[in-house]
Amino acid sequence: MTPRSCPCGRTESYDACCGRYHAGAAAAPTAEALMRSRYSAFVKGDTGYLLRTWHPRTRPERLDLDPRMRWTGLEILDATGGSAFHGTGTVTFRASYRGGSLHERSRFERVAGAWVYVDGDFPE
Repeated sequence: MTPRSCPCGRTESYDACCGRYHAGAAAAPTAEALMRSRYSAFVKGDTGYLLRTWHPRTRPERLDLDPRMRWTGLEILDATGGSAFHGTGTVTFRASYRGGSLHERSRFERVAGAWVYVDGDFPE
């Protein structure tokens, strides 16, 4: 990641990519875009955005992030559904951090027209 690129791995600047979603200037148009923006929110420590983009049915009351966690990269492995023409979608990814990685298949749904994170599982 260059200093000006977005934490999600896209070449655009943070402000032009995930930052606009975090600021509320736009909504993520696809499940993958939402997943990328949520990864960037973890990198930035933006718990408000993470909670706002979590499905009301599965959202925790609060979210405590470890300030020592250092995320180092995101790799999208697969995406199904999740476009403007779908009501659900899945995104399988690997998020690396200092000392390891997290491999998850996340499920997303539209609520009132906006993509939200529902839950995920950890494929082997």
